[in-house]
Amino acid sequence: MEGLLDAFIAFIRAERGLSGKTVDAYAADLTVYFEDLRARGKDDAARVTQEDVLAHLTTLGKQGLSRRSQARHLAAIRVFHRFLVAERLADKDPTEDVDTPKSPRKLPVFLTLEEVEQLLAAPDERTVTGMRDKAMLEVLYATGLRVTELCTLELNNVQLTAGYLIAKGKGSKERIVPLGRVAIEKVQTFLSLSRPELLGKREAKALFVTPRGGGFTRQGFWKLLKRYALKAGILKPLSPHKLRHSFATHLVERGADLRAVQQMLGHADLATTQIYTHVNGARLRKVYDEFHPRSDAFKPKPAARKRPPTA
Repeated sequence: MEGLLDAFIAFIRAERGLSGKTVDAYAADLTVYFEDLRARGKDDAARVTQEDVLAHLTTLGKQGLSRRSQARHLAAIRVFHRFLVAERLADKDPTEDVDTPKSPRKLPVFLTLEEVEQLLAAPDERTVTGMRDKAMLEVLYATGLRVTELCTLELNNVQLTAGYLIAKGKGSKERIVPLGRVAIEKVQTFLSLSRPELLGKREAKALFVTPRGGGFTRQGFWKLLKRYALKAGILKPLSPHKLRHSFATHLVERGADLRAVQQMLGHADLATTQIYTHVNGARLRKVYDEFHPRSDAFKPKPAARKRPPTA
């Protein structure tokens, strides 16, 4: 089966255009799958049955893997068996009628508008690095980029005059994302005053650079964000992805078209973006329960005491 795995990996690299991390994840999940099949006496992938696939998912569950992780494993297994059928190496796909394990979807954690303002005000713009950090945070909140997209953003992919940037997302797919006025101004300041100081005589493709002249790593930006969150007095756990959630939530709350938000976030499926309508609904419910006199949770405020009449 190792030969089939090699052929499959070569296929998804060349034909599917998947990212290196996704390819590595598929390879790791399929290696576990093959080991489980051998333990069951199956050494021919073409003869795997639906019962074998279901038994493997059961094994993963007994090992403590969440339903979400099981679903990820099944996705790799499903693509693998479809590849075998397409290449006529197997007659049937055993995953065809296997349902994806469903897991309860958690509502994304996001910052309030006040918390976002506190965070964006944290960098000291009187310093070279402060100007850079301010621009990075403004761009991240203005666009909802993934942290990797922000760190790998190239200078040539930012069109300040036109007011947009080109983000390179998962699978190297590119998308156009608008930039707001404040983000444009902060990037312009960074480009004219901060970036030349950080680079000196060096050159770099990356838009945001460190004093060493290179681009940011995901871990480096994560540490930077946590430092500013602490300075801003934000006590809730904060990550770059939560700022992405904040971007989407604040747009949907103000009536933004869901398809437009989907395009800006780079979601392949609208269902992924629809989670933000649930967030909006949850907040509406909270407001309703707090203020509507016919809601179950409504607690009327005690009436103010009347002052006794003066003589």
